[in-house]
Amino acid sequence: MDFRSIFEIKNSDEFQAKALEVFRYQYQNNTVYRKFCSLLGKDHDKVTHIKDIPFLPIDFFKSKKIVSASQTPTTVFTSSGTTGSVTSKHYVLDNAIYEQSYLSAFELFYGDVSNYCVLALLPSYLERQGSSLIYMVDDLIKKSHHPESGFYLNDFDLLQKKLLALENKGTKILLIGVSFALLDMVEQHSLHLKHTTIMETGGMKGRRKEMIREELHAVLKKGFGVPHIHSEYGMTELLSQGYSKGDGIFNTPPWMKILIRDPEDPLTYLSSGKTGGINVIDLANVHSCSFLATQDLGKVYPDDSFEVLGRFDNADIRGCNLMVL
Repeated sequence: MDFRSIFEIKNSDEFQAKALEVFRYQYQNNTVYRKFCSLLGKDHDKVTHIKDIPFLPIDFFKSKKIVSASQTPTTVFTSSGTTGSVTSKHYVLDNAIYEQSYLSAFELFYGDVSNYCVLALLPSYLERQGSSLIYMVDDLIKKSHHPESGFYLNDFDLLQKKLLALENKGTKILLIGVSFALLDMVEQHSLHLKHTTIMETGGMKGRRKEMIREELHAVLKKGFGVPHIHSEYGMTELLSQGYSKGDGIFNTPPWMKILIRDPEDPLTYLSSGKTGGINVIDLANVHSCSFLATQDLGKVYPDDSFEVLGRFDNADIRGCNLMVL
């Protein structure tokens, strides 16, 4: 199949056709996924609609090598985790597909990255190897071609000076950061930014108590002096991201789609506006698995936008008893 054609999808019919094509490819070439489908009684000839496609629980990336091709991976992305916990591993066979995915999505939602100075406040990710987020942001920094673009670890004084100097020049800035670091920043410095987009990537990483989105965004809006807080929805197991420009409402690029499953019956889907488990179709995951059942709770809306409302209380996804596969 022509893998790059996923980035040419223009409407829902094209998405459905390409999703079914990717499913058939992965069913044939991914032994873990094929066995999972077979245990659910979902052989490829019984799948005629995207809602017929089995969604692999995301925890499989912790225990299995999820690949749909035989060649050696070029990169292995790993998730963060607490000491002693098992981390996810995403074996990436073609970095160019990941790069095209995040660059095309960024351009779709924010325009050409060369129009920005990209500042990154991602200390927890910089402290370990194998972060897909660092890979993406590092590339965005390079492709911005701005001399002031770069990573900032814990020097909030320097970051404040940089932000104020760039603001005074009218420079368009993207400050992307993990939630706890952005909170640390506004605790030390109160700003009033006019040309800066603040984008949080979620997560306290054990550094602070968890906060609901409304509370987090209220603190950050006040601290940075901005009307909206943007968000990125991504994870180690995906090669695409959803973006929110405020109020926690996310949109996806045309090659990515969110479905909401019933928390008590993971093979049943809920209508728009109802809360359930988030299933992700990420066609950029063509060489691993494009159909993933996450541990996030959320809801979708009629325009295909979605909201993330939290996570399941228990460690494993309810209704899934095939983890010993």
